[in-house]
Amino acid sequence: MIPEPEKEAWIEKAAAEPELSTISLAEEKVRLTKRKVETGRVRVSTYTETTEKLVSDILRSEDVELTRVAFDRPISDGEDLPQVRVEGDLTIIPVIEEILFVEKRLVLKEELHLRRVTTEDEVEIPVTLRRQHALVERVETSIPDPIESKDATS
Repeated sequence: MIPEPEKEAWIEKAAAEPELSTISLAEEKVRLTKRKVETGRVRVSTYTETTEKLVSDILRSEDVELTRVAFDRPISDGEDLPQVRVEGDLTIIPVIEEILFVEKRLVLKEELHLRRVTTEDEVEIPVTLRRQHALVERVETSIPDPIESKDATS
C-alpha cells in the first residue's frame, strides 16, 4: 500500500504529465444469478359438509266454485243480450239457448256464477344444504437447503 503523501504526489505528477497513464492491476466484478429452490410443499384438500334443514313457506292456490242459477227467461227482440260481468270476486257468464217455437225467441237459460276462493297452506319440505371447506396443511420435504449444503462443502 502506498503512503498517503506519496500517493497524492503521484496523482499530481500524473495530472501534470498527460503521457503518464494509470494501469489497473486488479478489478472485481459481480454477477448475480437466481434459481428456484423448493423450500416446502402444501396440500390443499376440500370436503363438503351436508346438513338437513326443514324449510317452511306459504303456498297459495286458487280454486273456482261453480254455481248454476236457472232463469228460463225469454229475451225480447229489442233487448240487448246479457254480457259477461264481474261483481267483486264473482264472475257471471250468461248462457243463452235458441229454442224453436212457432217463432224463434232467445231465452236466458242460466247464468254461471264463478267465485274465486283463495286458500293458503303452510308446508314444510326437507332440503339438503351443502357447504365446502378447504384444509391447508404444510407437507415436510427432504429437500436440502442449497445455502446450507454449499456451506457444508466449503
